Amino acid sequence: MTPGGLTDGARRRLARAAVLGLAALVLAPAAFAEDAAAWLANAAAAARQQNYVGTVVYQHGGYIETSRLTHLNDLGEEFEKLVNLEGPAREVIRSQGEVRCYYPDAKVVRIEPRTFRNAFPSLSPQQQRALAEFYEFRKAETGRVAGLETQAWVFQPRDGLRYGHKFWADPATGLLLKARILDERGEVIEQFSFTEITIGAKITRDMVKPTWPLAPPDWHIRRPGHGDVDMKETGWTVNRVPPGFVKIVEGFRRLRGDREVAHLVYSDGLVAVSVFVEPVGRTPHPVGLSTQGGINVYIRQLDESLVTVLGEAPAVTVRQIANSVARR
Repeated sequence: MTPGGLTDGARRRLARAAVLGLAALVLAPAAFAEDAAAWLANAAAAARQQNYVGTVVYQHGGYIETSRLTHLNDLGEEFEKLVNLEGPAREVIRSQGEVRCYYPDAKVVRIEPRTFRNAFPSLSPQQQRALAEFYEFRKAETGRVAGLETQAWVFQPRDGLRYGHKFWADPATGLLLKARILDERGEVIEQFSFTEITIGAKITRDMVKPTWPLAPPDWHIRRPGHGDVDMKETGWTVNRVPPGFVKIVEGFRRLRGDREVAHLVYSDGLVAVSVFVEPVGRTPHPVGLSTQGGINVYIRQLDESLVTVLGEAPAVTVRQIANSVARR
């Protein structure tokens, strides 16, 4: 169990899920924004329109995962299959507006709507707007990725409240082949990268079908339910929200043991920061800042409540949000 009563897996899932329902953001008016927006739109279109198959490596802190990614655009309809190649078996199928995650060892299928933050190499419209508005855009070096010559581009945050981003794209198609999240010192805290890829591959629908039936008869089918946010006013607010961040979720969430926790989420369209407020309880919890890979966590006690703030954002951001949580 990690600080604040949340497991590491729960923390990561909640932080990722927090980008659901992102509010629309205003596009920056400068010429820079037009250039950045055009580049981002091209990269996003390439991820949707190209057929490709390859091996992608995800690195986060000391964690490394290797997967096989197959993407098909069949007359405008997208299908995607992601199979992890090491560790516990997992297969993710994205099609027809939903995501099915198969866990054969546990005989579980988890079904979710296809509205979460897009996986690499996609960029959602909200991510595109956030990058264009809150980051300086510049061309970087060229280099080889997955055996292909690529052009690197950097999105440097305009303030110290966000992490930097660096992308490597195939100049011929615009497809992203590598992506990094960089901290304030320019060190890599998260990275996706193709190690080999075939762009324009001949892919059939059979190649993106799940290995198992849609609902295997002896498996458990899980849909979002227990643990979802009950959307309502919590009585809590953040008085000093960082510029560009807007509240996208407010309500109560039931965690393990049926504990009811107030949950607020703030996002700039690219990243999300979650705020949890719960009774202190009898078990003492450590307070202060901790880091897990690219996720910073800040915990403080406020009267008889415990405030936990976490997200893929610099420590100064989560600390500012935590220290300005107050009763409405």
